[in-house]
Amino acid sequence: MAALTTISDIGTHEGQAVIIRGWLYNLRESGKLLFPIFRDGTGTIQGVVAKNAVAPEVFDALKGLTQESSVIVEGKVRADKRAPGGYELDVNNVQVVQRVPDSDPYPISLKEHGVDFLMEHRHLWVRSPRQAAILRVRAEIIKAARDYFDDRGFVLTDPPILTPAACEGTTTLFPVDYFDEQAFLTQSGQLYIEATAMALGKVYSFGPTFRAEKSKTRRHLTEFWMVEPEVAYATLDDIMELAEGLITTIVQRCLERRRRELETIGRDLSKLEQVTAPFPRITYDEAVKKLQEGFEKGALETKFEYGGDLGAPDETYLASQFDKPVMVHRYPAKVKAFYMEPDPQRPDLALCVDVLAPEGYGEIIGGSQRIGSYEQLRQRIQEHDLPEEAFKWYLDLRKYGGVPHSGFGMGIERAVAWICGLEHVRETIPFPRMLHRMYP
Repeated sequence: MAALTTISDIGTHEGQAVIIRGWLYNLRESGKLLFPIFRDGTGTIQGVVAKNAVAPEVFDALKGLTQESSVIVEGKVRADKRAPGGYELDVNNVQVVQRVPDSDPYPISLKEHGVDFLMEHRHLWVRSPRQAAILRVRAEIIKAARDYFDDRGFVLTDPPILTPAACEGTTTLFPVDYFDEQAFLTQSGQLYIEATAMALGKVYSFGPTFRAEKSKTRRHLTEFWMVEPEVAYATLDDIMELAEGLITTIVQRCLERRRRELETIGRDLSKLEQVTAPFPRITYDEAVKKLQEGFEKGALETKFEYGGDLGAPDETYLASQFDKPVMVHRYPAKVKAFYMEPDPQRPDLALCVDVLAPEGYGEIIGGSQRIGSYEQLRQRIQEHDLPEEAFKWYLDLRKYGGVPHSGFGMGIERAVAWICGLEHVRETIPFPRMLHRMYP
C-alpha cells in the first residue's frame, strides 16, 4: 500500500511506494524514457518513467504532458546522490487531475521573462522554485518573530486597521469612507498597543499597515506588514537590546531551518552568518560625521547637512561601514514623530533609534521611547497641527497612570528583502501593492 507523502518528507520513505499530489513542473523526454519533474508546494523531485516498466496508458498520459498540469503520482522512492534533494521517484502510475490545454499553455515557461510580465502573472509566478523559496523564508521570519516575543512573555494584541487619525503624519494616509465619517487605513498599530501595554505590560502587534507614499523605490510598498512590540517602563536602551535580540534570532532561525531555500534564492550565507550580537551603535551626530567624511572622500555625491533625516544613499553608506546591522540613535526631534521622548541631556534630540541593515537594505526597524508627560505630549500634538480631539484617548494614557514606555516597528518585507538578498521588495510578499500596481 503506497503512503501519501510530501516531497519534503520523501527521504523518510526510501525504498517504499508513495503517492504525491502536485503539478508537473518540467518534462524531459529521451526515447523510451521520460524524466518528469513534479512539485507539490514543499519541493520538487524528478521522476523516471521507462516505457517497458509501466502500463501503456501511464506512459502515454505523461508523454507530452503540459507544464503545470495537476497530477497524482505513485512510485517508489530511490536514493540518488546526483539528484537535487538526493532522491528520485520510479513512477509506476499517474492520474492527470487537470491537463493544461496545448492551445492555451501555462504562460510562465522556464525561459526568462520581463518583470512587468511576471508581475501581471504574479498569481502564477509564485509557483516558481525561487519565489516559493522566498515565501517560505518569509513565513519563517514571521514565525521566528512571533516565537521571540511569545517566549518572552509578550501578549499579542491586535490594533484596528481603520483609525480616526494619523500616527506618523497626515500626508501619507489612505482615506476611507466610514459611514458618515472619514477614517484612514492604519499607518501603524503603535498608538493602540501603547494602550494595551499599559494594561498588560509587554505586548506586540502583527498586522498590515498602509502608507500612501508616492514612491517608486525598490524599498517601498503601499501595503506591508509590521511587527510592533511595546513595553511599559522600558527605556530606549531596553528596546535597542530587544531589537538586537529579535534580528539575531530571526537570522539564526533562517540559517538553521531555511538554508536550502536561501541557497535556492542564491543568497550569500556568509554575510548572514556574521549577524551576531552585539550590533554597533552610533549616535546621529557620529553618523553625520561619517557621512560628511564620506562626501569628502568622494563616496557620496552630496554633502549631508546636520539636522536632516537620513535618506536611502545615507543609510546605504553608513551600513556599508559595518558587516552587521548598525543602530543609529538620538536623531533631531524635529525630523521625528510627535510622540518621541526628548533626550533629557539634549532636548533637541529624540530618544529614538533606527536599525540599518547592511548591504544597502536601509532601515528595517524604527523605534523610540515615548513621551511620558501629558502636558508635553499635548504640546507636541498642537505643534504638529494634529486634531487634539482625535488624540484625547491617547493623552489619557499619560493622565491615568502614565509611565515611561518604549517600542519599535519592524517591517517584514524589508527584513525579507535583506535576509533573502533581493533587489526589490515586490518579491517579498505574495501580492505586492505599489504606486502603480493593484493587479492581480
